Amino acid sequence: MKLLQSVRLRDSAASLEFLAEPLIRAALLEDIGHGGDLTTEAIVSPERTASARIVARHAGVVAGLPIAERVFAALDQRAELLASVSDGDRVGAGALVAQVRGGARAILTGERTALNFLCRLSGIATATRELVDLVAGTRARVADTRKTTPGLRALEKYAVRCGGGSNHRFGLDDAVLIKDNHLALAGSIHAAVVAARARAGHMMKIEVESLDQLRQALEEEIDAVLLDNMTPEQLGEAVRIVDGRLLTEASGGITRDTIAEVARSGVDLISVGRLTHSAPALDIGLDVDLSSG
Repeated sequence: MKLLQSVRLRDSAASLEFLAEPLIRAALLEDIGHGGDLTTEAIVSPERTASARIVARHAGVVAGLPIAERVFAALDQRAELLASVSDGDRVGAGALVAQVRGGARAILTGERTALNFLCRLSGIATATRELVDLVAGTRARVADTRKTTPGLRALEKYAVRCGGGSNHRFGLDDAVLIKDNHLALAGSIHAAVVAARARAGHMMKIEVESLDQLRQALEEEIDAVLLDNMTPEQLGEAVRIVDGRLLTEASGGITRDTIAEVARSGVDLISVGRLTHSAPALDIGLDVDLSSG
């Protein structure tokens, strides 16, 4: 599939599985290597079937169930994952997330890989939902950035959506975002915008770090402005200066302790890199059900 086609399909379930397949194969190969699962193959007969419970050890928001399902299916075509919740659902500590049934070897061999995906993505969804809840009642939407784990961007941004957040651009080919280093090399905001407009005619966003730069940017043909590392007071003044003419986005060092005040400034979007680069994994475990299999 061509890259452009993949970009168009990013929001579909089919696309998620398409993008995840090579990641799942690589993750399984990383764990199994060339010798297979030595422990499981020594102890468990190939004919043995089993059932296991996937349980949340802590409260959070679930994301990644389709990926976990594909992990087990890659090892055993008979394997099935029976979800008790859906991606995006909140769960409490001790909640049953899903049951997996199939060959016992496949369940044990795929356990860590499936949980690695599920815990990581659920952690991102949980962190996102926390911030989304903190800005509830304001106009601000919480968004991610490109500060993602190499190779996992599509999955991590999917997890942000499961947590109620919005996706920033997926890559450098999605939109024009003129940042501080571009401005330094271009020499001025005007020169950077003119050059970018001549090359790309779609969404044009410029990053500014001061109200003076903002005023310069408003003289140019742009669609949005990224207000970087500004105080809530500066953000409020920037929103008043823009006066609805552009989409306003706050970014830079935003935490759970500061996001509500940032949102009250009136910005349209708040981008938070820590959603994907620092979110702790949600503790989810898998336990074989001895009463079956």
